[in-house]
Amino acid sequence: MKVIITKQCMGDRNCNNLCPQVFEYDEDQLISTVKFDEIPEQFKDVVRQAARECGADAIEIMDDDK
Repeated sequence: MKVIITKQCMGDRNCNNLCPQVFEYDEDQLISTVKFDEIPEQFKDVVRQAARECGADAIEIMDDDK
């Protein structure tokens, strides 16, 4: 699974709060970023939750194992 944060990110940090192991906040750009190229298995469910709960629909998931 790969994840990207689009330009739609509002910087509300919901994803960072939900899963700080995967998402971090870029203070310079005022947006969230993804720490991994490939999301580790143990974080896939919470990343999907973060994408569902993103108010800006800014988390895009490329997932081969839906």
